[in-house]
Amino acid sequence: MHKHASLLFSLVGIFVFLHGIDGAWREEPGSLILGCGLNEGGAEDIDGRQWSPDNKFLVPDNGSIMSKAAYQEPSLSSLVPYMTARIFTSETTYKFNIQRDKRYWLRLHFYPSLYGSFSPSDSYFSVAANGITLLSNFSAYITCEALSLAYIDREYSLAPLNSDTLTLTFKPSDKQKGAFAFVNGIQLIPIPELFDSAALVGYVEQKVEVKSMSLQTMFRLNVGGQYVSPAQDSGLSRMWYDDTPYLYGASTGVTNKATKDVRINYQTMPQYIAPETVYSTSRSMGNDKNANIAYNLTWIFQVDPNSMYLVRLHFCEYYYSKVNEIVFNILINNQTAEPQADVIGWTGGKGVPTYKDYVIYVQDGEGDEKLWLALQPAPETKPEFYDAILNGVEIFKLNDTDLSGPNPQPSDMLLEDQAEERGFQAHEGYNRKAVIGGAAGGAAGFAFMAAICITVFNKKKRVPGSSTNTSWLPIYGNSHTNASKSTSGKSIASANLAAMAQGLCRYFSLQEIKQATKSFDESLVIGVGGFGKVYKGVIDDGTLVAVKRSNPQSEQGVNEFQTEIEMLSKLRHKHLVSLIGFCEEDDEMCLVYDYMDLGTFREHLYKGIKPLNILTWKQRLEICIGAARGLHYLHTGAKYTIIHRDVKTTNILLDNNWNAKVSDFGLSKTGPEMNAGHVSTVVKGSFGYLDPEYFRRQQLTEKSDVYSFGVVLFEALCARPVLNTNLPKEQVSLAEWALLCNQKGTIEDIIDPHIKETIKPESLKKFVDTAEKCLSDHGTDRPSMNDLLWNLEFALNLQENKDGSTHSSAQVDENEFEEINLGDNMANHYKNLSLGSQHDLSQDSDSDSSESPTKIFKELVNSKGR
Repeated sequence: MHKHASLLFSLVGIFVFLHGIDGAWREEPGSLILGCGLNEGGAEDIDGRQWSPDNKFLVPDNGSIMSKAAYQEPSLSSLVPYMTARIFTSETTYKFNIQRDKRYWLRLHFYPSLYGSFSPSDSYFSVAANGITLLSNFSAYITCEALSLAYIDREYSLAPLNSDTLTLTFKPSDKQKGAFAFVNGIQLIPIPELFDSAALVGYVEQKVEVKSMSLQTMFRLNVGGQYVSPAQDSGLSRMWYDDTPYLYGASTGVTNKATKDVRINYQTMPQYIAPETVYSTSRSMGNDKNANIAYNLTWIFQVDPNSMYLVRLHFCEYYYSKVNEIVFNILINNQTAEPQADVIGWTGGKGVPTYKDYVIYVQDGEGDEKLWLALQPAPETKPEFYDAILNGVEIFKLNDTDLSGPNPQPSDMLLEDQAEERGFQAHEGYNRKAVIGGAAGGAAGFAFMAAICITVFNKKKRVPGSSTNTSWLPIYGNSHTNASKSTSGKSIASANLAAMAQGLCRYFSLQEIKQATKSFDESLVIGVGGFGKVYKGVIDDGTLVAVKRSNPQSEQGVNEFQTEIEMLSKLRHKHLVSLIGFCEEDDEMCLVYDYMDLGTFREHLYKGIKPLNILTWKQRLEICIGAARGLHYLHTGAKYTIIHRDVKTTNILLDNNWNAKVSDFGLSKTGPEMNAGHVSTVVKGSFGYLDPEYFRRQQLTEKSDVYSFGVVLFEALCARPVLNTNLPKEQVSLAEWALLCNQKGTIEDIIDPHIKETIKPESLKKFVDTAEKCLSDHGTDRPSMNDLLWNLEFALNLQENKDGSTHSSAQVDENEFEEINLGDNMANHYKNLSLGSQHDLSQDSDSDSSESPTKIFKELVNSKGR
């Protein structure tokens, strides 16, 4: 066995590192990356890493089972290693050869899906590594359920074990009937010694020796920056996440990015400590001295009480260059960890990174399950600026023998939603059993549905073309939908919508709708789209609303009606149009939304209905940023990725404060149907905005929205229609014309003359470069909505700063959205509906032609609605 193990170590070592001359660690044979349940030959993940089979390391193999997941969640980052698993019904051990004097990353990957007859809700188990308890009575199902995750990775940093063998033991719980253990992937990676000693918070001059301790990674954040993938890390294959979900309060500071002329100079610090990406972005308090002195820049982290934590803070100042320009205090759990911190004083210069380690004990008392990190100016030192800065945060749990913790408790909102859903399912006749999951250490049990994966999987196996609607019972007993219309799907949809929207949005009677719109008075029409006409209306005590009325002849019908209600009734977001309610009665289908006083974005660009309100460049940037925030949330903030599929300037609405709100979600796609990261679907959308890759392959991804948004950006810049058949052939498509002009260096010739002289060159360059990347022919070359948003904020920052500095970027409102009563079986979670725009006529097409859009633009003079 040892002979074979040594050979495999030599052949398949991935992410193992030698200390190079530049301080970074390089790959060498010696680490393992195992896909559990993989067949011989292994498989490659989305990042190009080769995962090898795990069977040779089971000693002995006590009847473990290799299995494949029954269902692929759309949010899975890669099929490998998550779609295969090793199932253990009894205690089973892996044995790995290791170097006794080395520290190792141990990463365990779990995807709680249905594996054969093994339901994820029955999986409770413990994991130990050479006597160190890593997990105890662990339920990946409960953990992912509570955290709204599809899968979970656990990372441990194991101190030198003084042994040549690492024994990793999986043991099903003996407290749960039918319990089993499973694992999808194992990574064992030798790393340099990352830890030494750290200051103990609250005890002056006291140090904690960390070098000999094992740790569990709890949080790793790129503060003020974006997600950093393992391939982008500085040699240690770590993942760094955005810090915004952990910010506390309305005052979240501003994000900053180092300019190109600032070089990150590690000097004597090893580069593997953190990548340049982390040190080149930061979050600071801002430039308002009076505001900064009145608040703390604060992050909150959920942790296990009665435990020790190492908090590592990363700093790099690339704006200020003198001592005492900014000095601040660092507080952890309301205790001073570092008084009068001065990054330049620590490093001696601009662009030089450093880090500080602090250890704190989190007590086991009421309210002690959180770890607070706060920065505040230190006015007693009389600094030149009242500010604070942070580039990165890592939080590790410390223990010599036991790193386990209880399973997280689902939020009250999630539990209420599950109880409500179970009530619905009782009407349906579903026989989903409730499983009580016990948390380690005597935590309270939680009720969960055990057959969610089975239900979803069965939905996916239905005959193509059959209805995918569940037969929900209507909550309105006096529905006027005739039974004869069931062939069109209306009665099913009505029942479905009634149940889905119960308590989440309002049901209007047809009489109320007619009263609000003066019996659909044509003088109140404010827009026309593929769904039908949009009327201005008044309800209740004078509240203005927009009422979208279906057109029986429209190609959009019950499916779009249902999609909009199911999505918007589940979501509230500052940059998404809010659904107030709906009506389905006597062949009428109506949707009622908040009224957007200033109409559509397009109206203020070139439709000319308000010539005195020509948008400034700053206003256009802010509107684009708002719309990007809404789309970013659709792509990443929901349980399932949501693809809008019809992003255009008429679907970006403006309230009376010029806030942008994305609308019109009738064509949106989401949920379990997002298999393999894309949807194979008949092409729909609006020509001029259509993603050519989507058009060619008929495979929809979130990058299709990014392409459409790139067209919106050029539309905002140039203030012209995206298609104009009266122009010369090369100018018909705005997207193609703008790219050609940018390539020739003549982009300024097509900028809206109203703003041309007001745009700063650096802002224009950043904006155009961003739009150009959005229009890349291949989706993989386009930025994510998160990256796009970052670049737009940077462009705004360049426009606003008179001195051209980039120390602070536009602040993101972290309290923009609120998820409403989200449920497990609600795959069609959040999407927004949109009112049509004033005098807008959709130019969508259902064409499934394989021709490129540019070849058929000339055929679009007589456009038709969806």
